[in-house]
Amino acid sequence: MTRSALLILAALVGSCAQFTVAVNIDVGKNELSKEKTESFMDILCSPVVGLLSPSYSVHTLRPVDISALYVLGTPLSHRDEASRVVRKVNELLSMFNPEVITQDVDQTTMQPRSLLEEAEELSLSLSNQETHWKLVLLFAPADSLCDCSPNVAADVKSVVQEVEAALQLLQKTLPLTLVHVMVWSSNHQQDKCQCMRNESIDQRLRNATLLKTLQDSLSQVLENPKWNSERADFTAVLLSEPVILEPISDSDNTWSDLNQLTVQLWKNMLQPSTGEAEVMDTSVITSPCPTQEQLFLRTNKYSPTNRGGIIHRNASTPTDPVTGTEIPCTDRSPSPTTPTSVHELRPGDVKVVAAVGDSLTAGNGVGAKNDNLLLVINEYRGLSWSIGGDENITTVTTLPNILRVFNPNLTGFSEGIGKEDSPKAFLNQAVAGAKSGDMVQQVRVLVDKMKNDLRIDFHNDWKVITMFIGGNDLCDVCTDSIVFSARNVVGHIRQALDILHSEVPRAIVNLIELLNILPLRELHYDTTLGCPTWFTSLVCPCILKPKPGSSELQKVKDLNKAYQHAMRALIDSGRYDTHNNFTVVLQPFLREVVLPKLEDGRPDRSYFSPDCFHLSQKAHTLMAQALWNNMLEPVGNKTFTQDFSVGIDLKCPSKTNPFFRTAVNSNFTFPGPPPTPAPATNWGSDFSCVNTAPSNSVPTSAHRLRPADIKVVAAVGDSLTAGFGAKAKILLQLRTEYRGVSWSIGGDKTLETVTTLPNILKKFNPKIKGVSKGQGTRQTGFNMAVSGAKVAGIPGQIRRLIDTMKNDSTVDFENDWKLVTLFIGGNDLCQYCNDRASLSPQNYSQHLMTSLDMLYKEVPRAVVNVVEILEVEGLRRLKKDSLGCNVLQKLVCPCFLLPAEDSPELAEVKRINRDLQVDTEKLVYGSRYDGREDFTVVVQPFFRNTITPLNIDGRPDTTYFSLDCFHFSDRGQADMAAALWNNMLEPVGKKQTYNNFRNTRDNIKCPTEENPYIFTKVNSLASSTITTTPAAPTTHSTALPLTPECTESVPVWLAAVLAVSGLLIGWFVTWLLFSCRAKRSKRRMMTVEMKGTVF
Repeated sequence: MTRSALLILAALVGSCAQFTVAVNIDVGKNELSKEKTESFMDILCSPVVGLLSPSYSVHTLRPVDISALYVLGTPLSHRDEASRVVRKVNELLSMFNPEVITQDVDQTTMQPRSLLEEAEELSLSLSNQETHWKLVLLFAPADSLCDCSPNVAADVKSVVQEVEAALQLLQKTLPLTLVHVMVWSSNHQQDKCQCMRNESIDQRLRNATLLKTLQDSLSQVLENPKWNSERADFTAVLLSEPVILEPISDSDNTWSDLNQLTVQLWKNMLQPSTGEAEVMDTSVITSPCPTQEQLFLRTNKYSPTNRGGIIHRNASTPTDPVTGTEIPCTDRSPSPTTPTSVHELRPGDVKVVAAVGDSLTAGNGVGAKNDNLLLVINEYRGLSWSIGGDENITTVTTLPNILRVFNPNLTGFSEGIGKEDSPKAFLNQAVAGAKSGDMVQQVRVLVDKMKNDLRIDFHNDWKVITMFIGGNDLCDVCTDSIVFSARNVVGHIRQALDILHSEVPRAIVNLIELLNILPLRELHYDTTLGCPTWFTSLVCPCILKPKPGSSELQKVKDLNKAYQHAMRALIDSGRYDTHNNFTVVLQPFLREVVLPKLEDGRPDRSYFSPDCFHLSQKAHTLMAQALWNNMLEPVGNKTFTQDFSVGIDLKCPSKTNPFFRTAVNSNFTFPGPPPTPAPATNWGSDFSCVNTAPSNSVPTSAHRLRPADIKVVAAVGDSLTAGFGAKAKILLQLRTEYRGVSWSIGGDKTLETVTTLPNILKKFNPKIKGVSKGQGTRQTGFNMAVSGAKVAGIPGQIRRLIDTMKNDSTVDFENDWKLVTLFIGGNDLCQYCNDRASLSPQNYSQHLMTSLDMLYKEVPRAVVNVVEILEVEGLRRLKKDSLGCNVLQKLVCPCFLLPAEDSPELAEVKRINRDLQVDTEKLVYGSRYDGREDFTVVVQPFFRNTITPLNIDGRPDTTYFSLDCFHFSDRGQADMAAALWNNMLEPVGKKQTYNNFRNTRDNIKCPTEENPYIFTKVNSLASSTITTTPAAPTTHSTALPLTPECTESVPVWLAAVLAVSGLLIGWFVTWLLFSCRAKRSKRRMMTVEMKGTVF
């Protein structure tokens, strides 16, 4: 009957399926089998009502017409991922034809084979199969190509020729066939191409350009009419976008990422729809389905490709903008004598211009015409807004061309097209793809060039140097928020400016505040603009990929503002105004950029190069004008909002203010650096909870326990609970046990200065008993932890704990509620390799069970926290030039710290580490300890995925650890306490499984009116249905009602009708299922000889 009910449910779900379904994938469920997890879309598309007869033309093929899916050219380097994508495509096809089969040309060996060889094998195997439509997916792998190789053109041509040869063979031998060709890339070029490891190469832009080159070369071949018009039973088409496998750093996200890749591929395989918005959410997968308007699979005849990024329909094609500027200034004369102060510098006094930065200063794509995406790789340095010198101001607007109106002898500007090391680049040392960390190197090269060039009088010529950087840092911020933090980015900028300040005389430096880059996303929401989103996503993934409204997008927005604020703070410090012949001025004209719009409200693409990321000459013209105006505006009153669509009126020096404006001649008072925060003198926490009252009467259920109901705390464990070396300042103090600051049992001082679990509980019940205080064993309370203890010693600690509590006159053993924390296993892991038999996971579980059994049998009214063992591997990252770290750490934990990286020994102990975590959860959440209402055990998993605390430089923060770089310091103990407390207030199944050590004083969670109790397995399951009220006079029992309220009676006739109806429908659906299965088996027996390696 259950089976019948499930079949009925499946039938109902199938009948209600929508054309487009958003599927959220959860791959973290351990109980799901791999097959079930990977089956990511059982029902996505409903059958489209249309002609039932099979198609007679390859150009009108529907998914239902495909009987077999074949694969050629599976990339060996990512064969598993490609195979899984194909398997998922087959799953989609099976929604329309459940009997579709999938077959890959046999690749049981890892030896590379040509596409032609695979095509020959496929043709031979299908020589007698000419009655059904076939779909062939042909991978054209790009990973073997290197864009920086001198032979890249020949290599691309070779790949294209290989694809063409395979297609010609398939056309001759395979009727009833549609071939979809796709460019496949794993985005790992730098791993195989030695030349791509050069830091001066913009790897992302080059890789994207290479894929575009291969895509266009294949498109030229496949647009040949011979693939489309000679026969109605064969065609080949290139899918419109490459299939790009992103680097997957977290294996848990592999399936979700491949699902997204599959949907992208499926979307490209279908006849293109109109006006479809780009999907930028990577967590929700939206699958397009065939409709009455778009019934067919893609072919060139009815679904032409869009080679070269040609803009569709009403897109704003770039026109020839007016790129020249008329200079309205009448007074263009220099100072009567060469000024000696940077604060009295006129435009005509400037002799040299220079610039450092990234691709926006290098001029990538500025001169690209007719939407030729491949030209974005070109660096049009002569057109660059801040340093270009092509032609003159009447045709090309740049800062140097404006300055040349005032001084025709200006030098330093770049001309033409080329890299930073080309002769015409001159003092334009910007490098495409550069980040803030590259500024020091660029500045050193720039200074050397200025010193050694005979055209420059280094000590006497006045110089204008423009620095614009930070965009690529923001594009990468989602990969490492510490490395690309605002502090680190501006720290790199400061180092570069410091070099200029100390070595370059007579210079004014324009530091351009980072633009607000987020509006660029709007260009990729409207498909009528024809922007190559896949290309731009490769160049700047962290900007385009977060979904609207997501926390990831908000983080990028906040960091964008943080970059801007940190740049302002650096200049406002007055650091660079120490003498009169040098200054740095922040030019903020890009702080708030209004995206130019057309009259119909769509973004105006004419301001952008063909990739919709870099800027066109039209935008460079306006940037040059805006920079010039900023230079003439007083500090403190500069324009910081720019609407380029309005246009810019060029400003001129005046008789009253003829100089470039600096802080000094603007009478601007620097606010100075922000005050340095006082160093932390303690590791206390702030407390803001308001629901601190106990229950109205003493609860009888552990599942109705409020924090204020707890009267006694206790702990068992090892040196971490004993507080070993927690406050040690010298090695002689390392052996001291500072039990008063122990995270789970310490009671020194108050929460405001010492964060421990008992100090938090004191806020709810000031009379808490059992806390340990001070040092040593004089005031241990109920802290039974023993330094060096292993799990085998825990039963003995439990025995002493029970006896001590029973004999303590201040404890009402039968009636007081007790909170016991158990944390053990570190020493077992650290010594595992020395005694595998006695320290095995089986023995660990046995000793743990013995300990919990003792508590369960002998201790009334108790909640037991079992804290999962931490991941010890993180200790390998701790490095410090001290005796404790270099010597003692390895002595304390040899089994984790001595094995070599990637060694079998390290892999073994890491596996044992995980086994202990898993076995602990299995033991606790079995039914062994569920028999008493006044007792429960809860796993607190905040250490399951241990994260080593990092400092602001991205290195392990040793202040969280004691002198031996193994035990936690009082700072680490404080964060452990907060993490344990917060875990206690989180439902089982939703507890945080990683530590987030930040030492913020506001890190303490609070009970709520809805959830006032400490969470257990039982009340976590019932929390969604049970309504709680604040502590108040009440007469109801504290026992937890485990069943929801129901009406007292159900009509007998209704039950009978439902039972009979369910039985009849179940029989019918079961008969239908087995009939279909038998028919499918019969057909598969007929085609068994066609099967090779089945996905």
